[in-house]
Amino acid sequence: MLRYLALRALYTLPVVWLVVSLVFLLIHLVPGDPILQMLGEGAPAADIQATRHLYGLDIPLRQQYFHYWSGVLHGNLGPSLRFNQSVTKLISQRYPYTLQLTLAALLVAVLLSIPAGVRSARRRNRWDDRLLSIVSLFGLSFPNFALGPILILLFSIKLGWLPVSGAGTFAHLILPAITMGGALAAILTRMVRTSMLEELGQDYIRTARAKGLPERTVVYRHALRNAMIPVITVLGLQFGALLAGAIVTETIFSWPGIGRLTIQAIGNRDYYLVQGCILAIGLTYVAVNLLTDLLYTVVNPRIRQ
Repeated sequence: MLRYLALRALYTLPVVWLVVSLVFLLIHLVPGDPILQMLGEGAPAADIQATRHLYGLDIPLRQQYFHYWSGVLHGNLGPSLRFNQSVTKLISQRYPYTLQLTLAALLVAVLLSIPAGVRSARRRNRWDDRLLSIVSLFGLSFPNFALGPILILLFSIKLGWLPVSGAGTFAHLILPAITMGGALAAILTRMVRTSMLEELGQDYIRTARAKGLPERTVVYRHALRNAMIPVITVLGLQFGALLAGAIVTETIFSWPGIGRLTIQAIGNRDYYLVQGCILAIGLTYVAVNLLTDLLYTVVNPRIRQ
């Protein structure tokens, strides 16, 4: 088991190197000069050169790359060109909000999809199966930027039950979490249904029923546990999609997370802050994929063998 965990951790090292390198190179390929954006087009050439030297942008690209890696390893992602704070501090302030929103969206998706998928599989081709298929298809077809404003109009403006925007209380979290988790719930419902249909037709399920086990035990303890392997895979892959979707959702609901901070950094051409935000999202995605591999061993003991 320890050997398996160590190998999975080692496999992530090349991915981390690639993520950091791509973040560094992609930002340098973006057209425009962040120093000119910060100082203005009419800034004297001497001031532009001095500021470029201050931020280390006048040295060769190879040296910038090594300096960037040194900063990443020491937790120093450089200064923000607009907020006059360190990028690490800004991200550490905003990252917990994005993580909270993403985990809440995952919880909403799991709580909706697993019961719906199991019921749809158990009642295959009946009216409730067809109804759940239509609802899940509708959820897949409805993007975040459309669902969010509709929820605001209905639950915040018309009914007055929930706040329109901001953060700080549980009520502020409900609408953004539903907005992000709705589409994922539709995907997971179809995945749970497909996996459960496959497992319910296996020999060990017929054996469990022949032994007289309660149907609830057969479905939820035996079939669902084995059906969760592809579902966990989709959850791990969709976590990155949730982080990307958080940029739109956080903007709609004025949620003070890293997604909204990324939009602000791009608009301000805040060179180091854009790098830091994209790096934080990328490394989170790598960590979640590693965690997904480890969860396989928990759900299915045969992987440990």
